[in-house]
Amino acid sequence: MLISTSIDKLAVFADPLRTEIIELLADQQLCTCHLVEMTGARQPTVSHHLKILRDMGLVETESVGRNTYYRLLPEKLKEYSGLLSELASRAAIASRVKHPCV
Repeated sequence: MLISTSIDKLAVFADPLRTEIIELLADQQLCTCHLVEMTGARQPTVSHHLKILRDMGLVETESVGRNTYYRLLPEKLKEYSGLLSELASRAAIASRVKHPCV
């Protein structure tokens, strides 16, 4: 059974800008300046969301000259998809079970 910390992990996808950053990084490695340009968000905002993604273990960084490139970690995304799959399985069972009223 999922515990609340697992559900809390899914909150990383709740912010629209963070989700956009994840989608952009799914296609290629990008540095902060690319993400600022592509999203139209301010640099401090993009950096804030990248820190959250790093803290959650979804991205890793690589320094290239003066730039820091970010890349998604596919194995971590698979862990998150496993959480969603488990919820879907439980929901399928729950669709056949009603909690009785008293």
